[in-house]
Amino acid sequence: MGLEFGSKSAEETRRLGERLGALLRAGDVVLLSGELGAGKTVFVQGIARGLGFDGSVSSKSFVLLGEYAGRVRLYHADLYRLVTPEQVQELALDEISADGVLVVEWPERAGEGVLPEEHVRVEFDVRGEDSRVLRVTALGRRASELVEGLRS
Repeated sequence: MGLEFGSKSAEETRRLGERLGALLRAGDVVLLSGELGAGKTVFVQGIARGLGFDGSVSSKSFVLLGEYAGRVRLYHADLYRLVTPEQVQELALDEISADGVLVVEWPERAGEGVLPEEHVRVEFDVRGEDSRVLRVTALGRRASELVEGLRS
C-alpha cells in the first residue's frame, strides 16, 4: 500500500508530517529516505508538531538521537554519519524508543534486519528547488493503518 504527495514548499512538507504525527502512537516507526536537503528534517518537524511538541526540532547530523516530549515521546535518529550496520545496531534504537515513536533519517545505513520490520517509509524525491514528491509506503498491519489514515 502506498501514497504519493506533491509538495511545493517546506510548509507543505511540514503539514504532511503533522498529519502523520497526529496519527502516530507509541511503538510506531517511520523511516525517511532521500538526498541531503530533500526535506526529511522539515517532515520530522511536522511529525513533532502532530505529536503535540511545540519546540524546535533540528537536524540530528551531529547528534545521532534527539528526544522530544509531546503526547507521545518522539525519538528522532539521523544515521547519516554512521558507516556500518553494526554502528546502528549499537544504538539499540528499538529498545531506546520502546515508549514512543521512532523516526529514522537515512535508514539505508542500518542494513537489513537492524531496524524494526514494521514501519512507514517516506521517500523524498527532489523535483526542483522547492518541489518534492513524497512516496509513503507501509510494511505491516499498523503501518498500513497509518498510511490509510493519511489517505483520508
